[in-house]
Amino acid sequence: MQTMARLAKSNSDKKLCGVCGGLAAYFGLDSTAIRLGWILFTLLGGSGLLAYLVLALVMPKE
Repeated sequence: MQTMARLAKSNSDKKLCGVCGGLAAYFGLDSTAIRLGWILFTLLGGSGLLAYLVLALVMPKE
């Protein structure tokens, strides 16, 4: 039986709230790539900051 990964903020890989570290762990990606993508998303569209704040409030802690 396989355990499903749970989306949660990271306690060990965090810069601000642990959202990018949690997303990286959930999807099996490098957290630096997630952070760079988030910066591009914020600079190009502007809604990245709002999405980060929502995830920081909604995602449970690890």
